[in-house]
Amino acid sequence: MQQVKQKEVWLVTGSQHLYGPKVLETVAGDSQTIVKGLNETGKLPVNMVFKPVVKTPQEIHALCQQANASAECVGLVMWMHTFSPAKMWIAGLNELRKPFLHLHTQFNAELPWSEINMNYMNTHQSAHGDREFGFIGTRMRKERKVVVGHWQKEEVQAQIDDWCRAALGWHESRSLKVARFGDNMRQVAVTEGDKVAAQIQFGYEVHGYSLAELVDVVEQVSDAEINSQLEQYRQDYDIAPALLEDSHQLAMLKNEARLELGMSKFLDDGGFNAYTNCFENLAGLTGLPGLATQRMMARGYGYGAEGDWKTSAMVRVMKVMGQGRQGGTSFMEDYTYNLGARDQVLGAHMLEVCPSIAAQKPRLEVHHHSIGVRCDVARLLFTAQPGPAVNLSPIDLGNRFRFLINEVDTVAPPADLPHLPVASALWEPRPNLSVAAAAWIHAGGAHHTVYSQQVSTEMLEDFAEMAGVETIIIDADTNIRALKSELRQNAAYYHLNQGL
Repeated sequence: MQQVKQKEVWLVTGSQHLYGPKVLETVAGDSQTIVKGLNETGKLPVNMVFKPVVKTPQEIHALCQQANASAECVGLVMWMHTFSPAKMWIAGLNELRKPFLHLHTQFNAELPWSEINMNYMNTHQSAHGDREFGFIGTRMRKERKVVVGHWQKEEVQAQIDDWCRAALGWHESRSLKVARFGDNMRQVAVTEGDKVAAQIQFGYEVHGYSLAELVDVVEQVSDAEINSQLEQYRQDYDIAPALLEDSHQLAMLKNEARLELGMSKFLDDGGFNAYTNCFENLAGLTGLPGLATQRMMARGYGYGAEGDWKTSAMVRVMKVMGQGRQGGTSFMEDYTYNLGARDQVLGAHMLEVCPSIAAQKPRLEVHHHSIGVRCDVARLLFTAQPGPAVNLSPIDLGNRFRFLINEVDTVAPPADLPHLPVASALWEPRPNLSVAAAAWIHAGGAHHTVYSQQVSTEMLEDFAEMAGVETIIIDADTNIRALKSELRQNAAYYHLNQGL
């Protein structure tokens, strides 16, 4: 996929001059060892960078300003090796605009019982140094992640990894540009929203373009470029020989190649990493892009159907968050139900499901598309890889945004789907369809989602905290009475928090 360039997370260690230069040397050395150790795990999606130990209000303030100005730094990990008086942090934290994780750890896992003395105690004071730092974070109402445990434990490293991925997603969101080709599907409410409010909240920009502007670029694609693209299709997918021998089907495949190359050029030239289109507005195009959109999502572009720019932006953000992990992330829609011994949801869309979630090598076929422009369209067919996943719906409630997350378990279909001409995913929502669907509806969830096998609920919670967005989670512990109470309490909180 189109991966973001290597970014950094800075390890910032707090101390003070009270304990003398030898202790500060130990603190710095221990911090460098932690950075080296975490980088060597190969688990982090960023490069962790050691920063000189901060010991005064001036050093802390200057470092926070440096972090704000750095294009490479996406966040900071804060750790108090010794006692670092928290009033020293006020000026710096007041100015810090990058997210931070508070790592409550200790350099050594176990105490050296037979050797421990007051020098050791003064040097290794995280037990109360981090509590002092924690107080000022709470006193200043700073949203942050708190991870507790020894830095070499896998569960601690996994939490740091998740948070770093959320920080990457937040960095991407702050610089993302979304292109809208055409407008939203007519009369649909949930795909609408306040683009100005979204840019203030999330940072991403949404720009509208006419189809004529896209068509101008698509028509410039050469036959040589199309033929090269066809060879790529042959390598990547299962294609029946008859398709390539049939002049009509081959022409439909060339349509997709032209659309993919044209859209890619338009987006790349404009610095866009996400886009939308709508089947009701395709004037000048050969049809609704099918294979083209699927392949572009697989390469890392965000996508939203029917003009759904909120979901498109989050498809891109979650692809950045999940990069390098097993599985994939796709635009998705709850399409139809299988109500039986275990109630299930069959997710799909007209054409646009990303092959990054496929359980097997996708088949490339041409089928008739009967909504909007009625024509034959090439598309990839597959079912999703079984396993845990999440569905995210970003919605605009008018006075605030809400993230609605449902944890699901994807399963293999019980039978083949020989007559279904689109890719699909079959899942069982947690705790079950009855509770999950009722909770989703009470919370105002959309029919469009971002479906991800790579991104966890915790990562999305971390991202939402960075963005200051309400989050509702539907999981194995959800019950409707408690959820309705949570929704009422959240409504009051966000109304009071935002003021008049």
